Amino acid sequence: MSFGNIYNGKKVIITGHTGFKGSWLAIWLKELGAEVFGYALEPYSDMDNFVTSNLSRHMHHCIGDVRDGDKLKRYFQDIQPDFAFHLAAQPLVLLSYQDPVSTFDTNMMGTVNFFEAIRATPSVKVAVNVTTDKCYDNKEWVWGYRENDPMGGKDPYSASKGCSELITNSYFESFFKNEGTCNIGSARAGNVIGGGDWAENRIIPDYFRAVKKGQKLEIRNPYATRPWQHVLEPLSGYLALGVALYVKDKIFSGGWNFGPEDSANYSVKDLIDEILAIDSRGGYSIPEGTEKLHEAVLLKLDISKAVNLLKWKPVLDFKDTVSFTLAGYLDDLNRSNNLMSMRLKQIQLYSSKAVEKSISWALK
Repeated sequence: MSFGNIYNGKKVIITGHTGFKGSWLAIWLKELGAEVFGYALEPYSDMDNFVTSNLSRHMHHCIGDVRDGDKLKRYFQDIQPDFAFHLAAQPLVLLSYQDPVSTFDTNMMGTVNFFEAIRATPSVKVAVNVTTDKCYDNKEWVWGYRENDPMGGKDPYSASKGCSELITNSYFESFFKNEGTCNIGSARAGNVIGGGDWAENRIIPDYFRAVKKGQKLEIRNPYATRPWQHVLEPLSGYLALGVALYVKDKIFSGGWNFGPEDSANYSVKDLIDEILAIDSRGGYSIPEGTEKLHEAVLLKLDISKAVNLLKWKPVLDFKDTVSFTLAGYLDDLNRSNNLMSMRLKQIQLYSSKAVEKSISWALK
């Protein structure tokens, strides 16, 4: 869990810390010795990782909306952080069809407000904007998208995230390009899974909700292929990118892809079948003739840049990814007495596997 001990004793702000990835990132940063501050909306439910891990007892916790630029800026100025990770977002494709205005407002203006807060707070040395693989103009071709491929998106969520990337680049070119300014980057990850995610209209949370009710899940798009990865995979990339920006300055600015190996893209059906191979309590059906809103069938990332320049690479294969995910949800469903300790055990196990594979961030 090293990362060169860079985060130890540093002040780190996470926007969206009550969300799935944000809460896991907060737990990991706390374990790395950082003083962690969060700015986010209230958790969606009492099943969310932030709540079940009692994370509010382990970090500084501020309720706020990233669309409130003045409040966000004041929070940054009060804290005077060293690092900032922007994860606050409206993260769901289907919800973006139901509420496109809020999706664009949160994902675009939230990004603007984040960088405006950084401009007003000279203490921030490093800022990472976390977006998604769906920021790319997806042609549904068979090779992975590279960081210099065009931004785009047919649905409001994907389009808003493409815009978030364009905003990041604009702020870099306009305000953060010169020496002595904050070093900024963006991070793009695929479909992230793991214990503690109970958001609506996501395949794994929906599956475990069905398991909890003793029902079978209806899968609307069983052959859609996604770059599935356990939540700790991209988080290790975000943390490694933060270190590189802190230590090596502007040369690590720009966009970075974090995903599984090129051969590790599996369908929704493959994912559920692998879970069932380990734990047979669930099940699924594939309804016929259901009308589908547009979702990409094939989508994957080229991670060559991160592998070669950051010396980052995935730790888990597909079976390990599913095993880690299942273990996290079983901890949720069993309501483990100390879920925070269970999350830390997964981080420790993940880090030990990274050491075994001689991955750079785990060895320093």
